[in-house]
Amino acid sequence: MTILIAEDEELMLKTLAYRMEKMGHEVHTAPDGQKAIELLEQIQVDLLITDIMMPFVTGLELISHIRINQQSNIPIIVLSVVGMENVVMEAFNLGADDFITKPFSPGELSCRVKRFSTKLVR
Repeated sequence: MTILIAEDEELMLKTLAYRMEKMGHEVHTAPDGQKAIELLEQIQVDLLITDIMMPFVTGLELISHIRINQQSNIPIIVLSVVGMENVVMEAFNLGADDFITKPFSPGELSCRVKRFSTKLVR
């Protein structure tokens, strides 16, 4: 499975990429939402993991771009320290498939990614 991770916190980005690669996935990374959009136009992605608060283009704007501009239904997992109900609801209303509040256990993310990889049909 090809995964794009959009996260502006460098250590978190590297940790997530390492974990997903260890699970056998092809991983592409973006340090902000704008770079994520550029990568989405260049590669086919099976899953997006994105932070909410990022420079240039936020995670919410990224979700909106994917669902409206690209008309894509790729699964999207949102990560954020923002645990406010209105942000979570907005992410889901825009088309997010799952939401994990930071900090989280790597095992929890792995289980959620596995759930989407078993549903993947190309």
